[in-house]
Amino acid sequence: MEFESFAIDRLKLLKVVENLGVSYVRSSDSYKTKLAFELRKLKFPYRALAEDDYEARRKDHISHFILRLAYCQSEDLRRWFLQQEMDLLRYRFNELTDSLRQKFLEHVNLSFEAISEDLKNELVNELCTSTPGLTMTKVKEQMFYKVGLVDAVDLFRARRVFIKDGFAYVPLKDIDAIVLNNYRTKLSKALALTARSLPSIQSDERLQPLLNHLSHSYVGPDYSVQKNTGKISLEQIDALSVKSFPLCMRQLHKALRDNHHLRHGGRMQYGLFLKGIGLTLEQALEFWKKEFIRGKVDADKFDKGYAYSIRHNYGKEGKRTDYTPYSCMKIIMSNPPSQGDYHGCPFRHSDPELLKQKLQSYKIPPSGITQILELVKGMHYQLACQKYFELTHDVDDVGFSLNHPNQYFAESQRQLGGGRELKKELSNSGNSQQKSNSQESMNSNSTPTSSNTTTDAELEGLEAYFTED
Repeated sequence: MEFESFAIDRLKLLKVVENLGVSYVRSSDSYKTKLAFELRKLKFPYRALAEDDYEARRKDHISHFILRLAYCQSEDLRRWFLQQEMDLLRYRFNELTDSLRQKFLEHVNLSFEAISEDLKNELVNELCTSTPGLTMTKVKEQMFYKVGLVDAVDLFRARRVFIKDGFAYVPLKDIDAIVLNNYRTKLSKALALTARSLPSIQSDERLQPLLNHLSHSYVGPDYSVQKNTGKISLEQIDALSVKSFPLCMRQLHKALRDNHHLRHGGRMQYGLFLKGIGLTLEQALEFWKKEFIRGKVDADKFDKGYAYSIRHNYGKEGKRTDYTPYSCMKIIMSNPPSQGDYHGCPFRHSDPELLKQKLQSYKIPPSGITQILELVKGMHYQLACQKYFELTHDVDDVGFSLNHPNQYFAESQRQLGGGRELKKELSNSGNSQQKSNSQESMNSNSTPTSSNTTTDAELEGLEAYFTED
């Protein structure tokens, strides 16, 4: 029972981390307060590194490695697990005292060289100018580390660090970026190595069903099977794209209408989204064919080249895999668009000035555009999309954690009064089973409040599974 209870507790913890991470800016006081509250409520050893508590540390270590086994089984599972564990580490590391941070850095072999007071005084103007949030007084009080540029690439990219002779001079308050980059590299490699060992684990009839159940428990709605299939007509799509599509899909729809063509990445992202909102295979074939033949593709070329991939997405060709619509995380973190592409996340992949122009053309008020661009600058892309939802639907608080373009559509329809039945159907499909060889949405549709009602409900089946004889 200990094995199972440890796994459940860590899943609950990571679920809280995920929900809060897409609802609050991670460095904000609100985020820290709510996460601390939830962690105490779950009675999890969230500060095990700072506590001389063997049992707490033991639970922390064992539960992490159990979930490594469960979440190494696919690319999307690995990505989800990696993101939540990184956010948890960021919070823990920033909660440590300066002395404990230094002790931790030494423990993980990140003993960067602290610069001398003389060198710091010599560079004080440059350090103050190049390090956001630090006054001259704070620079003199802060400990700085001389770090190789390769380890400080994220800080360098964000222009948050002073660079000289191939080294970054990183203040202690920003060293968490170095720690997280190092952790990401090591954990990614570890998950890949664990995945290679899966065949030996899968032969164990006691362990494999348990791990499969764990990995399925936090896969959000995949939007691949909808009871509303066929209820949306092709004539409605133009209007829906304006009022209920997230910005990424609105951008793809407009590009398709303007150019009568989309490249492969765009066709996959938009085609699977349309499948998720209810287009049948027959409707999809008609929709894409009508648009493509208005461009440079004739009907015969479409039937021979493009129709196959559409049928493939619906599980009618090839391995018969029923592909699922892309989640926000998948869109943000994989296959960035190149010149001539329109897929991806506009908040993540668009130039800020072009994004500003696009938002202006959609009549977003200047104050709202400023808020969105600030969130984008802080790399809070899903929060930026939630703010876009609020501004386009005239609501003060969306009341949900946005993790999926199809979730955006469903919530929009609910807000507009036309999606009550659709919303109910989507929530009923929330715990659908992961399909073999299919892409999985690694996100949840639960509301991030101090209450864990949704999380508890999702875990009822999991706990029942573990308590069966």
